[in-house]
Amino acid sequence: MAALHLSPSAPIVRPGTHVLRHFTPNWFATTMGTGILAVCFGQFPGLPAVHTTGEMLWLANIGLFAVLTCIYAGKWLLHSGAALRAFDHPVVSMFFGCIPMGLATIVNGFLIFGSGLLGEISVSIAAELWWVDAALAVLAGLAIPLVMFTRQQHAIEDMSAVWLLPIVASEVAAASGGLLLPHLAEGAQLPVLFASFALWSCSVPLALGILVILFLRMALHKLPHASMAATSFLALGPVGTGALGLALFSINGGQALAAGGLGALAPAISGAALLGAVLLWGYGLWWLGLAVAITINYLRQGLPFNLGWWGYTFPIGVYAVATLRLANIFPLPALTGFGEVLVAALAAIWVVVAIRTSCGAYNGSLFVDPCLES
Repeated sequence: MAALHLSPSAPIVRPGTHVLRHFTPNWFATTMGTGILAVCFGQFPGLPAVHTTGEMLWLANIGLFAVLTCIYAGKWLLHSGAALRAFDHPVVSMFFGCIPMGLATIVNGFLIFGSGLLGEISVSIAAELWWVDAALAVLAGLAIPLVMFTRQQHAIEDMSAVWLLPIVASEVAAASGGLLLPHLAEGAQLPVLFASFALWSCSVPLALGILVILFLRMALHKLPHASMAATSFLALGPVGTGALGLALFSINGGQALAAGGLGALAPAISGAALLGAVLLWGYGLWWLGLAVAITINYLRQGLPFNLGWWGYTFPIGVYAVATLRLANIFPLPALTGFGEVLVAALAAIWVVVAIRTSCGAYNGSLFVDPCLES
């Protein structure tokens, strides 16, 4: 779920030279895209081959996240000055939100696949990691807007949907909290539910406000440069994740409320959450249609490949999971079929983007830090 503007004249950095110095947090978008595909495949327990493929992707994503974390930690240790410059860059800084969002897909995987591999300890790991992920999401959601207000230069004509990345991390953590609820002991459920409601509230209303500004920006200044084409799908992310979070609150929240002595409120809260999920899902359908139309417009001009192509994956993935979760509630075959089509499209896009990213990582062409350009 990421896009990074790279000028056509940006230098190619070869592996083994300055890869560490030119590593940027937008690489964590690869863990978001890979992780959400694994989660999507995990929605089909009745299809063993699909479910097993999701499990393998989840395991690979853990390794990928660990490798990227070590590389980025190395940059902070050996090139701290270069790493700090990310906070002054109006685009690169937004991708700090990709770190907790990538971690959230790993947390979800422990709940979907972990029990079959690790047993009950997988829930304990997921619960501990979830609190870490929530803290990182809140930190990104506060720190990046603060540097936007105090250190960076922004203009409405330069604005894009990447503004959403640090904000959306909190609602991604909230949705993970909704998934975690039924796996917890009764005494631990209510704190996670309350924290998830708070995380959702710290993200979705602000993200919806940013979408209004984004609509105005595109009406006044037209579409961004083709290198930012994938940002057209980023708008789908907060809407799809918001709908998914509410759907999970509706499905799993009643048990947590009852365990906390608030069972009388469960029907009202679950019903309101379900209604909100459906409304946000419908809003997401509009953004999905617009994103497809915008992408077709870009295709006519030609789309240069960059790490921003991972922006096609996570938003489609969370919207697909939200669709499938709603299909489990509403007996509508068309809704189920639509969710399956979205998962198939996501898988096809992931294959293309993963192959091209692997090639770009091998030849070093994707290791360019705009913060270091003079």
